[in-house]
Amino acid sequence: ATSIHQQFPDARYNVKRAISEGDLVLLHSNVVLVPGTKGAAVIDIFRFQGGRIAEHWDVIQNVPDTTASGNDMFSTLSSPRVSQPLDHRLTQANQALVTKAFDELMVHKDLTALDRYWDPGYLQHNPQMQSGVPAAKAGLGGYFASVPQLTVTPKRIIAEGDLVAVHSHYVNYPGDRGAAILDLFRVRNGKIVEHWDIIQSVPETSANGNGMF
Repeated sequence: ATSIHQQFPDARYNVKRAISEGDLVLLHSNVVLVPGTKGAAVIDIFRFQGGRIAEHWDVIQNVPDTTASGNDMFSTLSSPRVSQPLDHRLTQANQALVTKAFDELMVHKDLTALDRYWDPGYLQHNPQMQSGVPAAKAGLGGYFASVPQLTVTPKRIIAEGDLVAVHSHYVNYPGDRGAAILDLFRVRNGKIVEHWDIIQSVPETSANGNGMF
């Protein structure tokens, strides 16, 4: 931390949204080390124990200059356009819905799950994908076809109100280190209406030896 502060004295950690469940707190942020640059999209997950942070995971992705949908990686576009989680009484139901939807779509590669659980015009913040179910079907269908041995393993799911985050390990083929991906979904009226994600390749080595998951 000292090294970063010395090298980038004007760095800013701009938290865009936060959710918590139990002993886990998730922050979705735009980290800009050099003013005037787009910086990186970062999701940090902290686990608390005895009133102190005991464990930390993160996923980091550079923010691109343009996106396929025209939507940036941080804004809230679905109504109401607020960043904080809403409808806390529906936390359990929304978590169950996203858990089932993610399992059917990403773990079992069933594209028809998009018709059951996603709003047809859902809003996309992944830089490489257009908004809407047809674009998701085309993009994911192509991805599944290109990596038939893909395995997706959810590691932890955090929900608060209408926001549900899934932290997963994507492995394209046996022996692949894969990628750490954090998908963040917004649920309104029983449908997924908005999606943000951050993708980071799993490095060959780790300074702490603990792995990313």
